[in-house]
Amino acid sequence: MESKTPCLWELWVDPARRVVSFHEEDGCQKLEFRSQELFLRCIDQYTRQQYRYQ
Repeated sequence: MESKTPCLWELWVDPARRVVSFHEEDGCQKLEFRSQELFLRCIDQYTRQQYRYQ
């Protein structure tokens, strides 16, 4: 039986420091995704823009 609660992917972004975090980070904007495809597209976009990951 499938769960009715959608999967949720999260990341936090600090454009000033060009950092993407996979855990809650003070001063960062939280982004939530209900689609894995959109989440991965976002990761690719930040990679192309040379953001650091932590």
